[in-house]
Amino acid sequence: MPYVENRIVHDADSHLMELTDCLDDFLDPKYRAAYDDLPKVKAWPRDGKLAKHANQQHDDPEFRAGSDANILLRKNYEALGSFRKMDRPRALDLLGFTSQLIFTTWCLGNFGLDDDNPELAYATAQAHNRMMVDFCSVDRRFLGTGYVPLSDFERAPKAAREAIEMGCKALLIPSKAPRGHSPSHIAFDPIWAMAQEAGIPIVFHVGGEEKLDPSYFENGLPRVKDFHGGEENFTSVSYMPIPHSVMTTLAALIFDGVFDRFPKLKFGAIELGASWVPGWMRNLDSAAQAFIKNEERLQKLSARPSEIVRRQLRVTPYPHEDVGWIIANAGEEVCLFSSDFPHVEGGRNPLKRFNDSLANTPARAAERFYCDNFIDLMGEGLAPDLRRPKLQSAA
Repeated sequence: MPYVENRIVHDADSHLMELTDCLDDFLDPKYRAAYDDLPKVKAWPRDGKLAKHANQQHDDPEFRAGSDANILLRKNYEALGSFRKMDRPRALDLLGFTSQLIFTTWCLGNFGLDDDNPELAYATAQAHNRMMVDFCSVDRRFLGTGYVPLSDFERAPKAAREAIEMGCKALLIPSKAPRGHSPSHIAFDPIWAMAQEAGIPIVFHVGGEEKLDPSYFENGLPRVKDFHGGEENFTSVSYMPIPHSVMTTLAALIFDGVFDRFPKLKFGAIELGASWVPGWMRNLDSAAQAFIKNEERLQKLSARPSEIVRRQLRVTPYPHEDVGWIIANAGEEVCLFSSDFPHVEGGRNPLKRFNDSLANTPARAAERFYCDNFIDLMGEGLAPDLRRPKLQSAA
């Protein structure tokens, strides 16, 4: 019996849990030595023990026998289909989601290379995209994301074109600005044009933002253990600035006319929360009103910024957020369901948490949250027959 029954629910955020050798077969060999020397790669257990343990666990008949019953209880590498592509279709059948937009985990952020080593950054991005397409090749319901660094004006459009041609269903760009220029720079117009022509979205994901200044951890008190048990990765304070980069980047894209020049292009802010969206939309309108007399770019906007947001931006609330309030104040066009499978943050029963929050939300708005807004976001990236398929029970 699937987790979701008798309804169409598209999952706007799920993940591949990469093993430490994840890019080895996809990276151009001439970059292998430089890649192996990266601090983040060195920090991984590259001795093969992680892969060996994970594979042994999933080869164990007794462990596999519990996969169905624990589809949302087992997390990270223990989850069915978290790293083995042939197991992922069964995992999706058990979850009951109609499709999944898939991101990586450890490769998010592209190893911090984008500004400091553009040549290697584009090589690892290419390897990431090849790996993602390979993982998603086993099932049409899997919608892989292709990463495109924005650090180089010449390389970025080439990377975007290659990602689209190899079959990526969304282009992932960093939330923070590249060093030395805005993400709204006109040199990136070819990227937006390619995505719009292909009918696929531009997406942002947590991991590509400016991180909290570590000075905030120095409060004279014992370090707070984070959500995952560490000391400074994910706490209540470091949670707060997660959307700051994407708020500014999206504002630049709107004010500088990118949304208007490409009115059919959709953008998605994934796993960046959504409680910030209503106030941010109001703030966009306030900024436009305050500066419109002196800024020709604002005078040329096709509509109020908040209306442009409703037209072209989609976001995923966290399950702990009040989604009903967000929809009521941002508009029913904006929010998307997401599970974050198989990450711990997604919880054990995301559907219930979202349903509870939507208890007083009109049925039509709830339907848009679970289904229609995702279809709108993904465009041609989601095959027509996968958008609203005939409901049936999983085997």
